[in-house]
Amino acid sequence: MSTAWRNEMTDVKIARPVPVTVHHRTATVDGVNIFYREAGPADGPVVLLLHGFPTSSHMFRNLIPLLAYRYRVIAPDYPGFGYSDAPDHKAFEYSFAHYADLVDDLLGQIGAKSYAMYVMDYGAPVGYRLALKHPERVTGLIVQNGNAYEEGLKEFWDPIKTYWASGSQSDREVQSALLTLDGTKFQYTDGVKDLSRISPDNWLQDQALLDRPGNNDIQLDLFYDYRTNVPLYPQFQAFFREHRPPTLIVWGKNDFIFPADGAHPYLKDLPDAELHLLDTGHFALEDKLDEIAPLIQDFLDRTLLKR
Repeated sequence: MSTAWRNEMTDVKIARPVPVTVHHRTATVDGVNIFYREAGPADGPVVLLLHGFPTSSHMFRNLIPLLAYRYRVIAPDYPGFGYSDAPDHKAFEYSFAHYADLVDDLLGQIGAKSYAMYVMDYGAPVGYRLALKHPERVTGLIVQNGNAYEEGLKEFWDPIKTYWASGSQSDREVQSALLTLDGTKFQYTDGVKDLSRISPDNWLQDQALLDRPGNNDIQLDLFYDYRTNVPLYPQFQAFFREHRPPTLIVWGKNDFIFPADGAHPYLKDLPDAELHLLDTGHFALEDKLDEIAPLIQDFLDRTLLKR
């Protein structure tokens, strides 16, 4: 290497990422152990990450360090998911209302008095129910393939709607196909252009947890309870209109489960929302983190730091 080249290189300032410590904690809430990941300054604005099915806070493992530079990031696992307790479904109410109450109690226990919410899939009805309880606490929304409009319930939902209508054991058993390894892998790979970006760890870990004894019934209870979210859509939408939380929508447009038909209606009630449709599927963070993270960082810096 020439002296000139060495001198030139010494003048280059390379920004190195600052290591972030992610804490893995458990809190007892209403007699149930709730696992959650937490990172960032204890006095920073809170960003609450609410996961979807069939995963857990694991879906945010790569995003958390990218937000913890100035935000207190909290990502819980719902009971029956991840590393939280999974009580028998005959002795524990697996419902979205109950999940919202448990997350609310967890946040109170750990001193998170206001929060921006990242809602995805199941995280949307959990988060929006939380918003109905405490609208004044919501400082912003990041919506990623999380539905609040009937336009977003397309053909994927037809067999589940049949189950909602009948509540029969036979229709319940039909839904078990969604709990297989093929069904789990589909959620991570469908609509994705470059599968080399998707780690097989995702569906193998999720499936291992789905296959735990008794978990099948937990998930089927939740499929049935999802029907209770749809009548609340008008209330969710009224919250959007009346409170106008700053909102960023980052949506995998190739998602068969929650297609982009469910993304556009948000703009009717949140006309100032920022909408980005990404060329990917359901778990958009897995292959589009490099696009999504800068959008979220910019959004949070503009909306939360000015408060």
